[in-house]
Amino acid sequence: MPVIVLEPKDFASPLFWVRSWEVLSSCTTFSLVTALESSELTKNSLHLQHLYTIRMFCIFTWSFFFTLTLLIQILTTIQFHNLLPVSWKNLTVTAAVLGSLMCLSAAIFFPLLVMERQQVCPRPVAAAVTSGLAFLAYTSECYILCSQVQEQRGFVGSIPGLLKIVQLWGSLQMIPLLVEADHGLSSGVPPWQLWASGSSYGVCILMSVITLGVILGDFAGQCRLPFDKVMVVFTIAGLLLYMVATVICFDKVLQLKNSANKSSELVIMETVVACIALLAYTVDLTFSIKILRDRSHT
Repeated sequence: MPVIVLEPKDFASPLFWVRSWEVLSSCTTFSLVTALESSELTKNSLHLQHLYTIRMFCIFTWSFFFTLTLLIQILTTIQFHNLLPVSWKNLTVTAAVLGSLMCLSAAIFFPLLVMERQQVCPRPVAAAVTSGLAFLAYTSECYILCSQVQEQRGFVGSIPGLLKIVQLWGSLQMIPLLVEADHGLSSGVPPWQLWASGSSYGVCILMSVITLGVILGDFAGQCRLPFDKVMVVFTIAGLLLYMVATVICFDKVLQLKNSANKSSELVIMETVVACIALLAYTVDLTFSIKILRDRSHT
C-alpha cells in the first residue's frame, strides 16, 4: 500500500490542530519541569523531598503522552496507520481519554509542589499552566472523537469502554499516591494494609491492561473463552478489590483526625480516587450484566 500524505485541506481539520496543541503543550510542560534543578524544588521545603514520586509521575505523564500523540499525528499524516495490526479507532480514543485524565491528575499534583515554596518561581508556574492547557487539549479531542458515530469511535468510545479507561486511570493514580501518603503518616500504616492496597491496585492495573490489549489488538474473536464474560469476571474482581482499598483509605483518613499531618491532602486524594474507581467498576458491572442479559434473550 503506497504512503499517502494528507491533502492540504486535511491539515485544517479540528483533530489535526487539537493534536498539534497537545504535542506543543505537553512538550513545553515536561521541558520546563525537567529543566528545574532539584535544589530549586527542595530548597525551602522538606515536604518536597517526599514528593519525588509524584514529580516523576507528572514528568512521565507529560513525556509519554507527548511521544504517543506525536506518533499518532505522524502516522495519521502519512496514512501509515492502516498497515498497523491494531484497532486504530480504539487506540486514538484510548490515547485521548487516558491522556485527558492523566494530564488532569498531573495538572493537580504538580501545583502541590509549586505552592509549597515560599517564593514561587516563574518556570514552575508556567509548567502548571501549560499542563492545564494539555488537559484542555486532550479533553477537546475526547469531545471530537466521542461525537462521532459508534462505528468510527469503536468500543472504547462507548460508555463501557470509557469506564474501563477510568478504571485504568484510577489504578495508575493510586500507586504514587499510596507511596507518598504512607511516607508521611506519623502513626504509621500496618504492613498488611500496605500489602492489601498495593496488591489491589497492581491486580487492577494488570486486568485493565489485559482488557485494553485485547480490545486494541482485536483479539476478542480469537479468545478461547467468551471475552465479554471474562470482562465481567475482571469487573467483579476489580469491584471487590476496590471495596477493600476504599475501606483502607477511609481508615487512613480516620488516622488523620486531630493530626496536622503534611500528607493529609495526599491521603484525601487517594480516598477520592479510590471512590471514583469504585464507582466506575460498579457502573461498569451494571452495564456488563445488562449486555449479557440482553444477549441471552436474543
